[in-house]
Amino acid sequence: MSRQTPQQKKESLKRKIRASLSGTAMRPRLSVFRSNRFISAQLIDDARAVTLASATDKGAKKDMKKTEGAAFVGKTIAALAKEKGIAAAVFDRSGFKYAGRVKTLADAARAEGLQF
Repeated sequence: MSRQTPQQKKESLKRKIRASLSGTAMRPRLSVFRSNRFISAQLIDDARAVTLASATDKGAKKDMKKTEGAAFVGKTIAALAKEKGIAAAVFDRSGFKYAGRVKTLADAARAEGLQF
């Protein structure tokens, strides 16, 4: 039996999570991606395979800290969801731990009225 690399472990965990989550038009999947420098979020309707809205902190202020960028993305994605008439979403952390920037993004989205 061969050992998995860290990338293979993360991909395996992501597939396992995605097997139980699915977004619809009324309750899309809120997918989060975190890199070393940036964080982004998408509202995805898996039934039609369409991205309904997306937000990232790439165009934000350069002097913003990473956690502030995550809060900015959370508020932005919640505002975009509100514009589209979406009140609730299914949270997909994509294999990332629910801590730090991922948690900050989720808390900011909840504070703006998005339920999950």
